Amino acid sequence: MELRMYRSLWGAGEDFGEIAGAARAAGFHGLEGGLPQEAPAMRTFARALADHELEWIAEICTGGTNGAWWIPERRASVEQHLQDLGRGFQRIRSSGLEPRLVNCMGGLDAWPLGASVEFFGRAMEQAAAAGFTIAFETHRSRSLFSPWATLAIVEALPDLRLTCDFSHWCVVAERLIDEETEVLEAVYPRALHIQCRVGYAQGPQVPHPEAPEYASELAAHQRWWTRIWNAQRERGLAVCTMTPEFGPDGYLQCLASGIDPVDHLWNINRWMASTERARFARWCAEASPERHT
Repeated sequence: MELRMYRSLWGAGEDFGEIAGAARAAGFHGLEGGLPQEAPAMRTFARALADHELEWIAEICTGGTNGAWWIPERRASVEQHLQDLGRGFQRIRSSGLEPRLVNCMGGLDAWPLGASVEFFGRAMEQAAAAGFTIAFETHRSRSLFSPWATLAIVEALPDLRLTCDFSHWCVVAERLIDEETEVLEAVYPRALHIQCRVGYAQGPQVPHPEAPEYASELAAHQRWWTRIWNAQRERGLAVCTMTPEFGPDGYLQCLASGIDPVDHLWNINRWMASTERARFARWCAEASPERHT
């Protein structure tokens, strides 16, 4: 199996040439994020991907407004979310870019189970009709906001594929989720993509995953990611994809003055990528047939 690592556009800035060049230099295989809104920026983004021979994991958020498109409106209906998804597919198609997959932040945490099941079922049909591979992100404020809501949804829709960001579940549960074995065992075989951010009981992002104070949180997330790799290998997947997604917007912790961040996001995400590459190599070596002959 091969591990392919993607740089998140979240918090990276707007100089796509610089972002792509730094990602390539750091050994990343691609970028992950939403398509720029304006046509000139879209063309610059496409050129940066091509110039640096990078792949793209697209992101579509449904149910939000232009000012806060990542946050679903409380009264947005299933139909409105599906319309947003359809428009997102159309924009990707019109860009001429071919994403490796589409990561969707979709649905609403306040919906009853039936509404979420309807949304995801119809969203999968839309993606198939549009010719896109789609995975739905386990994200707060969305239908997959908690382990238990997600379990009910995947039991109703066994073919649902997930982008697993377990950091959100640690906040919602206010604890690490190792004891939620029923949920985790249901999720691992459905994981298509991993966003490897480390969360803890009181937040979706530790100050730095290398900090000894958060060693147990890092180890827990790595246990869950390894189980996903195991499940992907059992399914015969040739490629595993990961995106270190430490970000700004209140996620990046600051010193007491509130002025200087604890560390630069790019440094944190590069550390996370390097650590998981090394761990994946060890995992592959331990699983190789030669090791057991």
